[in-house]
Amino acid sequence: MEIQELYRKQQEFFNSNETKSIGFRIAQLKKFKKLIEAHESELYKAIFEDFGKSEFETYASELSLLYHEINIFIKNTKSWSKRKKVSTGLVNFPGKCYIIPEPLGVTLVIGAWNYPYQLSLLPAITSMAAGNTVIIKPSELPSKTSAVMAKIINANFSPNYIHVVEGGVQTTTELLAYRFDKIFFTGSIPVGRVIYEAAAKHLTPVTLELGGKSPTFVLPDCDINMTAKRIVWAKFFNAGQTCVAPDYILVDQSIEQELIDALKTKIKEFYKDSEDIDENYVRIINTKNFDRLQKLIDPEKICFGGKLDREKRLIGPTILQNVSFDDEIMQDEIFGPLLPIIAYTDIDETITKVKERPKPLSCYIYSKNRKTIAKILKEVSFGGGAVNDSVMHLSNSNLPFGGVGLSGIGSYHGKFGFDSFSHYKSILDKPFWFESNIKYSPYSRTKLKLIKWLLK
Repeated sequence: MEIQELYRKQQEFFNSNETKSIGFRIAQLKKFKKLIEAHESELYKAIFEDFGKSEFETYASELSLLYHEINIFIKNTKSWSKRKKVSTGLVNFPGKCYIIPEPLGVTLVIGAWNYPYQLSLLPAITSMAAGNTVIIKPSELPSKTSAVMAKIINANFSPNYIHVVEGGVQTTTELLAYRFDKIFFTGSIPVGRVIYEAAAKHLTPVTLELGGKSPTFVLPDCDINMTAKRIVWAKFFNAGQTCVAPDYILVDQSIEQELIDALKTKIKEFYKDSEDIDENYVRIINTKNFDRLQKLIDPEKICFGGKLDREKRLIGPTILQNVSFDDEIMQDEIFGPLLPIIAYTDIDETITKVKERPKPLSCYIYSKNRKTIAKILKEVSFGGGAVNDSVMHLSNSNLPFGGVGLSGIGSYHGKFGFDSFSHYKSILDKPFWFESNIKYSPYSRTKLKLIKWLLK
């Protein structure tokens, strides 16, 4: 179907008011969940063919989140969609005030390649729960996952309601020419700017889930072994191709070598066969990204790893030591299995260095010192993060997920996603039986005194 016709049909279907029905929304979410369950094996096969992602990692980081959020929406959409009473105040007596959540309309979801199911389908599911129609544009890089999503969704849902459009940059550009009621994009900062510019022409509201260099502070009083364990898992999961992965470590110089030794031990424990495609390690998405990552590796600063296989698109877990903020690897988000370590002697100077850079999507702090933890949390601006853990804040739908500054605009997950795809319509509702004359002319000093009292 042509994009123009698809857009027009979704507008017509939304204006029919069918998607505003709570029963319709819940029925479609249940249908979506059953389709994912029925096609799990196809989804696993497609993503493995794209970049060697195992069934375990696919379920843990993609499908489980879809099931979890669908269940939340099925349970809560009815209550979240009810109008909410709010205080009216004496000035509008005897009226009443309330807020009506309503869907925005025709929405566009542009997904990312690193978690192709989660980052394309989770925003789409959220939009469905809020009562919108959805056009999904998955990333074209993992072509097999894009194709299987299109196959499953387009064969089972009317294009008037939800539809997957496949294609590359040209297709995305064509989609952005239309006036959507909401655009949700996950991806890089440069592409985010393009999306934002296109949306601005139509004054379309956007949610931009971008990225940035997420720091990890490791303080001298941390539990070294547990810190290393959690960092290694978070950094090298999905071969580092995670927007909230620890991008680099800032470690107190007094424990630098102890931390590095612990990191090496955990890498050897977790990834014994990381140079082969196995259940524990995935490939880099394509040769372009492989080459980009290879250029970031300074051979003189490798203290562990550095093994490369361009044919298989595999880069082993790699630690780089004696890194400075001026190094090339510190200029942009790494998005790969390279872990730079910067040792510091002054925490205040280090915090200042972080604050001089664009606000990151995430930040992690490993310490038992609540005073220093509070200091970092207060002084460093970032989207979200964790204390004595990494990445796992995403698993809690009660926490909004989103960036700040260059790392993103808006948030989602759970109720925050429902809010993101909704408009909250404010209503003052007054009867005819009473009306004060205070606001009407002719004015007087007495009326002015009453107005001042009522409006304080």
